[in-house]
Amino acid sequence: MASIVLLTFSLTSEPSARADAQPRKILTGWIPYYGMKSALPAAVTNGDLIQEVMPFWYSLKSATSIADLYKPANPSVPISIPLTTMRDSGFTIIPTITDGTAKLVLSGLIAKAKTRTQVVATITKLVMDNNFDGIDLDFEGFAFVDGISTWSATRPNWVLFVQELSASLHAQNKLLSITTPVLFDPTTGKKGYYLFDWAAISPMIDRLRIMTYDYSTGSQGPIGPIAWVDESVKYAVSVIAASKIYIGVPGYGRDWVTKVEGVCPSQYSKAIAVGAKPAVFVQRDAITLAANYRTVPTFNATYSEATFSYKKVYEGVSAAGLATKCTATRRAWYQNAQSYTDRANLVAKYRLGGITLWTLGMQDTDAIQAVRTVATGIAPAPILNSLTLDKSEMFYGESLNLTGLFQLTDKQPVVGLGIKIEVKPVGEDAWKKLEIDPVTGSDGTISLPLILGRSTQIRLTSEGSWERLASTSSELPVNVKRRLAITAPATASIGNGATISGVIQPHEAGANVQLERLVKGVWKSEGAAEISDPTGHFVLSYLGKSRSIVTFRIRVSPDAKFDEVISPIFNIVIS
Repeated sequence: MASIVLLTFSLTSEPSARADAQPRKILTGWIPYYGMKSALPAAVTNGDLIQEVMPFWYSLKSATSIADLYKPANPSVPISIPLTTMRDSGFTIIPTITDGTAKLVLSGLIAKAKTRTQVVATITKLVMDNNFDGIDLDFEGFAFVDGISTWSATRPNWVLFVQELSASLHAQNKLLSITTPVLFDPTTGKKGYYLFDWAAISPMIDRLRIMTYDYSTGSQGPIGPIAWVDESVKYAVSVIAASKIYIGVPGYGRDWVTKVEGVCPSQYSKAIAVGAKPAVFVQRDAITLAANYRTVPTFNATYSEATFSYKKVYEGVSAAGLATKCTATRRAWYQNAQSYTDRANLVAKYRLGGITLWTLGMQDTDAIQAVRTVATGIAPAPILNSLTLDKSEMFYGESLNLTGLFQLTDKQPVVGLGIKIEVKPVGEDAWKKLEIDPVTGSDGTISLPLILGRSTQIRLTSEGSWERLASTSSELPVNVKRRLAITAPATASIGNGATISGVIQPHEAGANVQLERLVKGVWKSEGAAEISDPTGHFVLSYLGKSRSIVTFRIRVSPDAKFDEVISPIFNIVIS
């Protein structure tokens, strides 16, 4: 007996995850309209750490108008250029909008149902018109302009506003991010900026970015001491899912005057005084600034910040026109690489979403590398996700066998992992999840039969967690062909029409059905094409005029859903 070789078709996708560990993407940051030349390149360069960015480009001016801050600051660079760069880098784009209204105006707008709805519609329109992934609200005016006496009245209206904006954005699959100053557990006697009511808005928002900086503003001191940061974060995770929370980290330092000796020249008399507004410098310039004054920064472990002091002489003339000079003792505070490490470690401690830089592009390479080191140490495990189908082409109503394999990079199976099977039918742009939820077995696999109603792409996905990265398999195509069943007589009389009927599956109206006759080796259309009815049925006819054996076939034309299908050849004897 001759041996039989069974040939099977197997279509397999390559694993989608890389074998080398990548850092957890815990870094986010603002890209301000006035700092595009440094902030955007910094984001792109550190794309291995960054999943989302917040272009700081917009300001709400009224219930129905938003000012574009980007365009006047960058007249020669259309906004489409940086947006394309961000999208090409794979960033989620969540622009920030600030409160650009006068004192008490915005609190008044959200207090009234009509104008609150208008503000919601205006912000939603900005997101949709620009295809942003969401919006980040930075409405600090409530806290720093309106005054503490207004907070109790603003608080419930703020919650209503967030609720309505959340519903509007989520209906369009967009994200809502909120940036606020610090809050604390009220049971400790500290409230912070309680009007922002984290507990109430928790289920409505997708991100909370805490401004854990500007601790010292009126007098010299740390920018954001680590214990103060930890206390606010500890309260945040008690009322909001930790994965939504991002710690604010400053990319700037402050330089205060702490003592003045002598009489300062008149042009410096206000700026060079104890209690005067501090000078501001970017973090990457801190070491150079200290070196210029021949001093060396020291690290304050209590605050987890760097600091240095120096003296500077100011010479000029007094208000009376006399030569004079003064010597100012100054103290600077900023957060260095160790500071960034300590704050990134809070991400690991509380399993937070990450840290948010104000702003990107201000940091030296040591600070960013410090974040990268922590992020690599807490990197989620990559998942190798491969999809196999036992056929790439099938008739309507047939089934195919789908197998998925999920492994860690060391080939250990991932057990108990929830999997989504997603399809994208031909002619459609969006992926759809099938209403089945398989879970990987002890060998890391899923296996099940599928029946598809039309040609489609198939892929497998798994959601990310703290321990594991999300995964997506390669996309595999499956061509589903119509079924065509026909009924034709074996014989027909001369002069009497032969009726040929049939049905296509799936049963659909509007399919173009053509009878074709073989004439001297060439297939030619016989009569006009017919259109299938809503049940998929059709009727064709042929009038034989002489004795013969006529060879036929039926062809169903291709359309947006299905390829062409041709019946088997059949004969009718005309006598």
